[in-house]
Amino acid sequence: MAILEANHIEKHFGSTKVLKDVSLSLEEGNALAIIGSSGSGKTTLLRCLNFLEIPNAGTISVKGETLFDASLSAKEWEKDIRKKRLHFGMVFQSFNLFPQYTALENVTLAEKLLAEEKPDFKKNKKEIFHAIEEHGKELLRQMGLESRMGHYPHQLSGGQQQRVAIARALALQPDILCFDEPTSALDPELTGEVLKVIRGLADRKTTMIIVTHEMAFARDVADRIIFMDDGVIVEQGDARQVIDNPVEERTKQFLARYTQG
Repeated sequence: MAILEANHIEKHFGSTKVLKDVSLSLEEGNALAIIGSSGSGKTTLLRCLNFLEIPNAGTISVKGETLFDASLSAKEWEKDIRKKRLHFGMVFQSFNLFPQYTALENVTLAEKLLAEEKPDFKKNKKEIFHAIEEHGKELLRQMGLESRMGHYPHQLSGGQQQRVAIARALALQPDILCFDEPTSALDPELTGEVLKVIRGLADRKTTMIIVTHEMAFARDVADRIIFMDDGVIVEQGDARQVIDNPVEERTKQFLARYTQG
């Protein structure tokens, strides 16, 4: 069953049409990789799917619930928009950690803020915050950062910061984990650290969308691949088929350029 359905998504910035009638689906427990040249629309698509950008047209559904419908008024679809965003966990290419907070504080911040809105918060604050901190510690242990929990972002390597960002994205237990070029700011050694973590998530059947320029990684980790060019999906299918035996000429040209360059 598809956990995510996006149909006829369009996004315009002024007179520029960045996304043109894009439709896709994602099965629960699968990893979807989106590849394409810079400017192809892949990051904009990801940002539209998790409502960091608002599409000009189309519909987006998660678990059968329509979260966005461009035919509705802004007042109608913006209702509970923050709650809708919680379906998605986002990992940015530049980490986006809060510099004034430790690794553990970065991971637990959102969960604590949401907890403060619960009716029983004041009565059970100590127990609630203790449970949140234990959850955050466990996530950081899973990222191999047990000894770094009290460190601030400037005390961490790029790879460590990105692993903190992944733990933070997992903290609210989103339905879909989204990665926007998660290794583009890292050198090759640190890239390997982060890709290893993402491979582990794939092995645990975490539902993911990964915008990436790492073709070998996409081939081996993703269940499906989408190749985008000029705001449209040119080709999609089984990950190894798209990388090893693409059908569309534009896909072949892109992969040839990537291999050569």
